[in-house]
Amino acid sequence: MKKFGLIALLMLAGSSAAVAQQNPPAIPFDADANFLKMPNNIFLGEVAGVAVNSRGNVYVFHRGSTDGPAYGARAAQLLEFNANGNFAREIGQNLYAWSYAHTVRVDAQDNVWVADKGSDMVVKFQMPAGRPTIMLGRKPEASDESAHPLEHPEPPLPAVNGLFRQVTDMTFDAAGNIYVSDGYVNSRVAKFDKDGTWVMQWGGRGQGPGQMHTPHSIASDNQGNIYVADRGNRRIQVFTGTGQPVRTFSIDVPAPPAAHMPIIGNVPSLATNLVNKVQQPGAPWALCITPGPNQVLYSSDAYPGKIYKMTLEGKVIGSIGDGGRAPGKFAWIHEIACPSENNLIVAELLSWRVQKLTLRPTPDQRAENNR
Repeated sequence: MKKFGLIALLMLAGSSAAVAQQNPPAIPFDADANFLKMPNNIFLGEVAGVAVNSRGNVYVFHRGSTDGPAYGARAAQLLEFNANGNFAREIGQNLYAWSYAHTVRVDAQDNVWVADKGSDMVVKFQMPAGRPTIMLGRKPEASDESAHPLEHPEPPLPAVNGLFRQVTDMTFDAAGNIYVSDGYVNSRVAKFDKDGTWVMQWGGRGQGPGQMHTPHSIASDNQGNIYVADRGNRRIQVFTGTGQPVRTFSIDVPAPPAAHMPIIGNVPSLATNLVNKVQQPGAPWALCITPGPNQVLYSSDAYPGKIYKMTLEGKVIGSIGDGGRAPGKFAWIHEIACPSENNLIVAELLSWRVQKLTLRPTPDQRAENNR
């Protein structure tokens, strides 16, 4: 285990007008990059998703167990570990929906849900049996002569109720309603009731209020508000459970020093007129809201590669870590599990790993002092 702390930079937060937050401090933390004990015959690929249930069991959804051609291969496997990181089992082996892993979530009853971007499906596993019981969306038919990877016309074709186009994530409210971020093409939120019956949608591709460009992650708070990581627009939008806007805020982080190179690719342009700002500093890739009465929001970006701790109103409390491949650094965090305010588990795409973080905030970096 190693201890790390870096200085976070600047954030803008607010509804229609952003409010500057000056230099939130780094939150020191310990990082365990060897938390998971993998079986000798299983190797992690890109770790797209991680979630934790009420007993501390960890669910890892990764792009491993891969077969097929180099392009268009099946790449999805769901693994369960106990609270100590010991391997327990594989869930859904050879499942029909497995195609390209994206995210995994646990609901209030400890059931496990996954979003598979390749098959355009969201699947509920009834726990502890691990049997699929609700399947949302539909995988493209292998028998269809026109079956091929999804195209991305601009503007997108009209969305269809109950179907997804490169789905990304899901969350739940207290009544068990299901909210799906759908996703790379449709750029909307789709709502289903607890039994999987279609209810409504909101959003659509664009940059205006309520519109989205690749809603990549989604979370809900105790009041039933729905938080959408509008990644391509570099902002977080908050809605009621019926799609009414509540607030919008951005993590406005200045460019790192010139020597701070991205993990992959060139230094992203900071031009303000870019439609797709996915690689810009502060663009939200993953969202997680802690349980309990004093909830906080965590979000991550790809460059410079930090995690940001915020109030639910969007005020930055501090930053965690930085981009890199060494333990305690982050290489494209794709999902965050936050079972408590000071315990995070993060899934990384580019380092093919899961890290367990133990935060050590100062008193003014704690949730109860930032309400």
